[in-house]
Amino acid sequence: MVTQEFYIRSAEESEARGPFTLEQMTSLAETGQVTPETLFYDAGSEQWSAIKSNAELQTLLFPEKTKLKLRPQESFSALNTAPAAAAPITVDDMLAAAEGRTAETKDKSDPEIAMARAAKIGMWSAIVILLVSAAGEVLPAVDVIMAFTPAKLLAQPLVLLGLLDALLALLLMLGMVTLYPVVRFRAALGLGFIGFLFWAHGQSLPILLVAAASTGLFCCTLFVSVTAVIVVGLVGLAGAGALTYLLLTT
Repeated sequence: MVTQEFYIRSAEESEARGPFTLEQMTSLAETGQVTPETLFYDAGSEQWSAIKSNAELQTLLFPEKTKLKLRPQESFSALNTAPAAAAPITVDDMLAAAEGRTAETKDKSDPEIAMARAAKIGMWSAIVILLVSAAGEVLPAVDVIMAFTPAKLLAQPLVLLGLLDALLALLLMLGMVTLYPVVRFRAALGLGFIGFLFWAHGQSLPILLVAAASTGLFCCTLFVSVTAVIVVGLVGLAGAGALTYLLLTT
């Protein structure tokens, strides 16, 4: 928890802010920019949760100064009132209410569930885009990789980029969403570097495909709307797939 980086947002916001270190989160809490109701992305459960729902984080950011113990209030029951017979609320009932599966909440589905689902779709979309891109960058130069000659590898910059893509995809599969800033840098790097290579050879179509793949990859790490993340994921996958096919067939 001490070394973890945090992405936060309020319940009304659609885009996350961060990453912040625990020290930065403490400073934001002291200035009132972070409250117990502020949502943070829990990489372990892959869900957006309120800070107050995490006892450890709540204690670190909002330490209790003094606890006052009050004498328990005595309860009295009126003699002329019959006790209400109410069934106990179970965990399943609370989950059903949060997901909008009860008669009272069927039109009030918890937005946190949809945002967590969007974050998961975005993560797997980024993984697929990275793997498809890595295939197009590495497969045409398999002989160079097998030879493992440093001079030849340095002469094939796309191979190095492909190995980076494969590594990032593997780390994201392990749930390391704190690497999103690195993934965004990779998206910008791919657009600038690969785009320049094709521009130098006077090829315009591959530049458009690189732009689609890089934009999709970049936005998959930002959007928390299911519809938006599906759209950018498909755009990125289409661009990466078409570019890989072009690299493998030319």
